[in-house]
Amino acid sequence: QVQLVESGGDLVQPGGSLRLSCVVSGLPFSKYGMSWHRQAPGKEREMVATINSVTNSTWYPDSVKGRFTISRDNAKNTVYLQMNNLKPEDTAMYYCYVPYINHWGQGTQVTVSS
Repeated sequence: QVQLVESGGDLVQPGGSLRLSCVVSGLPFSKYGMSWHRQAPGKEREMVATINSVTNSTWYPDSVKGRFTISRDNAKNTVYLQMNNLKPEDTAMYYCYVPYINHWGQGTQVTVSS
């Protein structure tokens, strides 16, 4: 049974930083690409970062490029999302996702507000 457990969401002031973690179990983690997505109230879910399983190449949309960094630790079955210079528009529920098997985590809430 595949499980994705996110953590690290919090209330943070604009300009602050957070690191999200997603621990994956039930599959050979190192063989799967991973991604992070977010969904704000009333908006569609959007991808904010993805990392390849073979080359560790990454991709980000322009909205977060230069501020967010995705990384993975295969020894810990964990994928991370480092978020810097957070803005109020980054407020959303953040989800970990395994694209190849279409499997989502439960999400962790990030709120950016003064």
